[in-house]
Amino acid sequence: MSLESLFERYTGAAPVSCVALTGSASHRRYYRLTGPDGRTLIGVEGTDADENRAFLTIDRHFAAKGINVPKVVAEDGLCYLQEDLGSTVLYDALSEGRNSGSYSPEEVLLLKKTLAALPKIQVEGARGLDFSVCYPQPSFDARMVDFDLNYFKYNFLKLTGLEFNEVFLQDDFDRLRADLLAEPSDTFLYRDFNARNVMLVGGEPYFIDFQGGRRGPVHYDVASFLWQARARYPEALREELLQVYLEALRAYGPVDESHFRERLRLFILFRMLQVLGCYGFRGLWEGNKAFTSSIPPALEIVHGLLPLKDYPYLSGVLSALSEGSGKNVPSEKKEESAGLTVTIYSFSYRKGIPEDASGNGGGYVFDCRSVHNPGKYEQFKQLTGLDAPVIQFLEEDGEILRFLDAVYSLVDAHVERFLQRGFTHLQVSFGCTGGQHRSAYSAQHLAEHLVAKYPVRVHLIHRERGIDRWLPQECVECK
Repeated sequence: MSLESLFERYTGAAPVSCVALTGSASHRRYYRLTGPDGRTLIGVEGTDADENRAFLTIDRHFAAKGINVPKVVAEDGLCYLQEDLGSTVLYDALSEGRNSGSYSPEEVLLLKKTLAALPKIQVEGARGLDFSVCYPQPSFDARMVDFDLNYFKYNFLKLTGLEFNEVFLQDDFDRLRADLLAEPSDTFLYRDFNARNVMLVGGEPYFIDFQGGRRGPVHYDVASFLWQARARYPEALREELLQVYLEALRAYGPVDESHFRERLRLFILFRMLQVLGCYGFRGLWEGNKAFTSSIPPALEIVHGLLPLKDYPYLSGVLSALSEGSGKNVPSEKKEESAGLTVTIYSFSYRKGIPEDASGNGGGYVFDCRSVHNPGKYEQFKQLTGLDAPVIQFLEEDGEILRFLDAVYSLVDAHVERFLQRGFTHLQVSFGCTGGQHRSAYSAQHLAEHLVAKYPVRVHLIHRERGIDRWLPQECVECK
């Protein structure tokens, strides 16, 4: 069943609009559906039945415990509808503090509310929860530790070009794994507890994207939130927030603070290795500059943990990385001059105009529906504007070329002025009926035009095709 049909079945009326929202790190797609009476619901299209089942089960369990989560109101197969929590994400609400390094009293209050709510999720949320539904596994165990340590080794460490002895490194990995698993735990590990997964409703935190949670130690989520690489919390603020968390945790039993801090340091290390694996894969391997720019602050956190007396070889490797050894280790200075990113979408008007995730606003939305539509012809219906037969049809017709000449003139002027003024983001979207032929062709060609002409990075998203890629100007062909 489609989201529109599910909405109509639940509300009694078909939606008047269905607007795509910025998604999460998974393959789920999110939409805001609006009824004729103005009521809105968030529709979710999943791709994995087990992942959906984990979210729905945990969501209902948490809601019954009085934890602030979105209420699911209807489901059918891989689709479900949940209440609309609005559009205010904690990460965005903290932007001034994050950019300046000085958090306002209002921002600090939001952080304190979020940390104070975490123990209820971890302790109360675990009571009575059927952990067997957790996705992709029910608990934090040796296999999960190995996955993340190998993720760091293969997707970050090897890509930096730093030479190391794999046997000695594995010896320290084995010791680290044993230490991480030494603490017995029957609490809920959120796994992705960060400011992007916290919505603000009336100034109160609500929690989303917990379907990756499982049974595990509480330290992991604290490390994930307070030592998030890009947040750059001042040390005094981080300590203040940690005390707020510990005070809330004491409501569920005694806390040995000295032991907690000792264990927390291990999980900060483990979390940062996992994060560097992600940054390496998405940044050093895939060329996504947004992830590459997060590597230096992550290494800065790692440097603050050194030396690691119980893991001497790992300590030496991390010390070399934090000092810039390795031919592919990016520096903070290099990333600070990253320049302008142009995000280019192709989309279907049936599913709404893409939102601007940068918070910058503005830019262009071009309607390609005036151009001769290849989708009317049977031989093109299964193809896209990225396929040679469709490209030939569009270019021989000529309308798309005249259309793009006008687009290039407008966007070039915008890019040139943004480069002069030091702006960092511009968004351009191309819409057509299905987001398949004319818009895909236009988005692709504008992307190639810009990276060939200007010192910009292009984030190209063919939304309805599920294609998301970066085109750095240094290597257009290999991207």
